[in-house]
Parts: sequence; C-alpha cells; structure tokens
Amino acid sequence: MRWQDQGTHLTDRHRVIPRALCLITHGGKLLLIRAAPHKRLWAGKLNGIGGHIEPDETPLEGALREVSEETGLQLPALRLCGIIHVADRRDPSGIMVFVYLGEAPTCEVTPSGEGTLEWHALDALPWDEMVADMPSLVPQVLNLAPDELLYGHYTQGENGEVVFRYMAVRGLDGN
Repeated sequence: MRWQDQGTHLTDRHRVIPRALCLITHGGKLLLIRAAPHKRLWAGKLNGIGGHIEPDETPLEGALREVSEETGLQLPALRLCGIIHVADRRDPSGIMVFVYLGEAPTCEVTPSGEGTLEWHALDALPWDEMVADMPSLVPQVLNLAPDELLYGHYTQGENGEVVFRYMAVRGLDGN
C-alpha cells in the first residue's frame, strides 16, 4: 500500500492532533501536574501527565516518553483505558487523546519545567483545581473494569462550553 492510499493528502477531511494523558497512581494517591504559570493552556490548573504524541511514536511510546520527561518515572507498564475524540463540526481540526492508567513503583518524582508535580489522595482529590474534564474523566477511568475501554467525545455546546460524553465498552471485541 502506498502512503497516499491512506488519505493523508486529503486536506478537506477532519484531522486530529494525537495526545496522551496518563493517570498515575501509587499507594492510594494520584499524581497530578499543576501547569506552570507560563503555559498557554491551563496555567495553574491540575491535570494528568501527558502531551503531544510525536509523528514517529506510537501512542504508548509517546505516553511513556511524556511520563519520563515530566516526572522522571520509568513505568513498567501503562494500560490503554480510554480514547477521547475532541471535535466539533464547526472546526476541521480536533484532538485524539489516548488515556492511560499506570502504577508508579515509587512516589519519588523529578520535577520538570512543565509544572509542579503533586500527589493527591484518591479519596480527597481537589476537583475544583483541575482542568475542566478531569472531574468527569478521572472517576470514569479509575472505575473501569480491567476488560473495559472508555470512549469519549468532547464537543462544543450551544453556549461555547465543552460538553463531555463517555461510554465504557467491555471486551476487546467492542461488545
């Protein structure tokens, strides 16, 4: 198959930017990053670990790289637990977020210029300090069965707010 057969040259099609979001736990705590004040998006807000997936990476490779760069952690594994499509018919570009869950071997992290790393107890998460989708996304991910995958779609509502929609699917066959 030739590269053009994939349709990458068709500029009139919807396109997405791939990103990874990692929720990392250890001993009943969740690792969050408070975005540095200079960040263009979500400055001062708490989010999971992650970022853009580079063109030469698989989503898992990008997720593991982001975890290493932002936290210094070398995780033994990450489990893909969600895929979120961020898109709206009024905009030809969107985002595809691959959501991973992992267990850190330690709470010892190495800070980066991306922000301040904070461990928070799972039963006392600071929802009001998080980026807008985290209060709805985190419980969904943490409550997934091992054989479930969460599908999400974020779109623009009538008043310009983001509308979050999720559906958990059991089994690898999509049933």
